[in-house]
Amino acid sequence: MKAIAIDDEVLALKVIANFCEKLDFVTLEKTFHKPNEALRYLAENDIDLLFLDINMPALTGIELYKSLKKNTLVIFTTAFSEYAVEGFNLNAVDYLLKPFTFERFLQGVNKAHYLFKTQEKTQAETEQYIFIRADYSLHKIALNQILYIEGLDDYLKIHLQNAKPIVARITMKAMLEKLPEKEYIRVHRSFIVPFARIDSVRNKTIQLGNEEIPIGVSYEKEFFQHFK
Repeated sequence: MKAIAIDDEVLALKVIANFCEKLDFVTLEKTFHKPNEALRYLAENDIDLLFLDINMPALTGIELYKSLKKNTLVIFTTAFSEYAVEGFNLNAVDYLLKPFTFERFLQGVNKAHYLFKTQEKTQAETEQYIFIRADYSLHKIALNQILYIEGLDDYLKIHLQNAKPIVARITMKAMLEKLPEKEYIRVHRSFIVPFARIDSVRNKTIQLGNEEIPIGVSYEKEFFQHFK
């Protein structure tokens, strides 16, 4: 598991770093004593586990965790027991009351590791498909094969990797309801794109391989909020 630690106390960060060095299944990528720096790092890097202090002056750990768009595992650390209930209400893996021993630390990290491996297994075992009716047939479409979806009046043209497009009589709204919300976004009255396929964005134009997809004015704000 890749982890980072966030705490306004440098000594607390050193304790966590020392404990992580004793474990072979956790890599502490970085430590931060300024929450805003940690947020910038999290926006650009995928992290599996956060060690997060709650009582920080600039931004509390609770506020920081609520602001994250990704569902990252978190172990809260604090010297104040009154925050425990709120921490667990956010589905925290564990709540470590300072000063904690290595044994207590290990108990929390083992729990996080179990959840991490369970999530990996579930993702690997669950193949994602949608079913679309077109040409008097029901088509099973693997989500990872969708390049983009194009609106054509009352029909949608589903462009696929290494396969002919499928043209189906379905609305954009109905199609979006079939797709994973965090993985696909409507960027134009006539286009839905998967985030994973985006190569670049320039001048309100999305580059998807050899295709250029325009970003509509009414969809621009929501797109850039999610894309950044």
